[in-house]
Amino acid sequence: MKNKPQRILMTADTIGGVWTYALELTKALGEYGVEVAIATMGAPLTSEQRHEVKQITNLTLFESNFKLEWMPNPWQDVQQAGEWLLQLEAQLHPDIVHLNGYAHASLPWKTPKLIVAHSCVLSWWQAVKGEAAPSEWELYRHAVIQGLQAADLVVAPSKAMLTALNQHYGVITNSQVILNGRDNKLFIPGEKSAFVLSVGRLWDEAKNVAALEKIAPQLNCPIYVAGDTQHPQGGNITTTQVNLLGRLSPQELAPWLTKAAIYALPARYEPFGLSVLEAGLAGCALVLGDIPSLRENWQDAAIFVHPDDLEALQAALNFLIANAVYRQNLAQKASDRALKFTSQSMAAKYLSAYSNLLQQMTNVLY
Repeated sequence: MKNKPQRILMTADTIGGVWTYALELTKALGEYGVEVAIATMGAPLTSEQRHEVKQITNLTLFESNFKLEWMPNPWQDVQQAGEWLLQLEAQLHPDIVHLNGYAHASLPWKTPKLIVAHSCVLSWWQAVKGEAAPSEWELYRHAVIQGLQAADLVVAPSKAMLTALNQHYGVITNSQVILNGRDNKLFIPGEKSAFVLSVGRLWDEAKNVAALEKIAPQLNCPIYVAGDTQHPQGGNITTTQVNLLGRLSPQELAPWLTKAAIYALPARYEPFGLSVLEAGLAGCALVLGDIPSLRENWQDAAIFVHPDDLEALQAALNFLIANAVYRQNLAQKASDRALKFTSQSMAAKYLSAYSNLLQQMTNVLY
């Protein structure tokens, strides 16, 4: 491939799905001989995350604990993180800077840079709260706009997320959708048991897992929920309605997905949904929130329910439990769809995007 990059400097937060995405993409880029330096922010790595890093031979890790731009009072940390990132650029001489955030795109990079828009506060607030984000987020909005305008390319994992960016921050002309992918070797179908599985924290309004807790007494099967039980404001979540599994690594989650007959995520906000993809790969029947991003990727391969319609959620889950043939057919459709979201396809499209940016820089120089 002409203008193929040899080294990428990539930012990643360690808290949510961006971490999984970053490792998945890094591994897949390794097949093309691309080295990736990941600069972490947000929180210290867990022991499980450190173990994951050691398995990826084309990955070099640079760690920090700087606050992320969506955290409370982050701007001093964002500035310091920017200085650190520019030092890494000078040290590593990457061909491309791949930012999984917004604010740092406006730094004086010497290297072509792209932003990947995994989510944002303003679209989250609109989807979850049903209203515009309050004025306290004005500094954040301004930083995101500056970053989007400075980026050489803006990538989103769904058309819905790209649409949201255009609505909240102004029209973006240099943009493209690259779908997320996942290696299907870890998540495989198996003999199913009659239970519902979900991944998320009970207090996470976006994932809306609390809806499952509300309908659990009326379901004809148990519900298991994987996710952190430590509340951000302190204390552990307890419930008698669903079975809490706690935070699980991908390797720990995979056997649960293999056994689960149904995966439910009645989300209000989910720009792509890696857990849904993993469930599809594992052959689960899918019951999902009826939102544009999930419709975009799983139309005709899932049952969709309005996030606030508890009665419809209960009816859909009880129907699937009672109708094995329909459930298995739906699960097969989900599996067939999921197999199209490959890490190889994702990496190839990113590699093409990187190469185009390098070609554009060459054209400018010469």
